[in-house]
Amino acid sequence: MDLKLSMVVPCYNEALSVVPFLETVLAAFEGCGYEYELIFVNDGSTDATGHQLRKLYEDQTCPIKVVELSRNFGKEAAIYAGLRHADGAYISLIDADLQQPPALVREMVDILDCNRSYDVVAAYQDKRKESKLLTFFKNSFYKTINLLSDVHFRHDASDFRTFRRSVAESILTIGEYHRFSKGIFSWIGYETSYIPYVAAPRVGGRSKWSFRKLFGYAIDGIVGFSIKPLRIATFLGCVTSFAAFLYLVSVFLEKIFRGIDVPGYATQIILILLLGGIQLLCIGIIGEYVGRIFEQSKRRPIYIEKDVLDYHKK
Repeated sequence: MDLKLSMVVPCYNEALSVVPFLETVLAAFEGCGYEYELIFVNDGSTDATGHQLRKLYEDQTCPIKVVELSRNFGKEAAIYAGLRHADGAYISLIDADLQQPPALVREMVDILDCNRSYDVVAAYQDKRKESKLLTFFKNSFYKTINLLSDVHFRHDASDFRTFRRSVAESILTIGEYHRFSKGIFSWIGYETSYIPYVAAPRVGGRSKWSFRKLFGYAIDGIVGFSIKPLRIATFLGCVTSFAAFLYLVSVFLEKIFRGIDVPGYATQIILILLLGGIQLLCIGIIGEYVGRIFEQSKRRPIYIEKDVLDYHKK
């Protein structure tokens, strides 16, 4: 029987989660009638995740691959590594913490089977269990990136999705070093069906996404999929230059025609601080793009594999 489904599972310090996750998958896919595999990507975990994954591989209660990365390259790189090792006709991205129910993957597969017009089935959280402040920042991010980007981002969609092999092959052609999966899925297109889910509590450990990491991820998304911030910097430069010229004309006219010395110490300080702040902002925007060009120009690999455990070679 041909392999139908590959589930890519990025893992970073998920020692308490991987065993319950596997048990839940086995229960959810019991009697499914098709072959599936699990691809665990150990993204440089510092706890016992690697040891637990090796035990799961040795037991092989279902076809399991384990991809060990040499260090922590980030979830986006782990997803990319998992896609490279996926052999199924369908590929699913799912977290190991069981907040995303494996049973829903089976529903996604059924939707793709019954609807040839859909290439991707993506899940979104119907009700988020987050603070109002975090929800505000997330909503603000999606409003901003949709205003700046040429592609549309659905604000409540997650990386939890199942898609056909053609979609995976399209993603693998994109060799960006700074990866933003939501943007990549939007950019490549393909027909997508959205289904709701309610995130369950984490089975173990704690979330790896701090506010600082989320902010950096948001910057990656904006810079990676829009050049409008550069145009904003140009616009700010033009506006401030024009305003400075008008102020110069005003001071000149006051001195020549009315003989008034414009004292303006406080005004000068304010203008210096304002213009300096705008200049630093523009330099910072340009620096974000130049930094990414620099990183990409070095052509370093997106990730480095330390070891691969493949059930085909067991």
